[in-house]
Amino acid sequence: MIYILINVAPILVATAIGLLLGAGYRATFDRGAPRLNVLTLVIATLGLFWFASILAGALILAPPKAAPWIMAVGSAVVIWAGFVLPVVAITQSYRGARGGQIARDAAFWLVTMVAQAVAMKLIGLAPPPV
Repeated sequence: MIYILINVAPILVATAIGLLLGAGYRATFDRGAPRLNVLTLVIATLGLFWFASILAGALILAPPKAAPWIMAVGSAVVIWAGFVLPVVAITQSYRGARGGQIARDAAFWLVTMVAQAVAMKLIGLAPPPV
């Protein structure tokens, strides 16, 4: 996982983008929610950093089967569709969330992942040494 250290700058930028998108989502859709505490913000930051790190690894390892931008955005969408969407849908359904809430939460993660992928692609990612 040396690639995380090599690419810490783009991963941190992607983390910040995720936090900003999360703040916007919360301001738009969760206005009545209680104030965030420090522990929640730390967990969100660590989670978004890990999320961006895994996405960076996928972008580095993506085989050049299509144009680089198609692969970057496509990797984010495939990971979202294969892992994030089902987890959000199952967890939210289990907790009794309605379809609109599930769709909004899932859409938030899709937008976040695509934005993170675009940011890291723009900044550039370096593969680990061989």
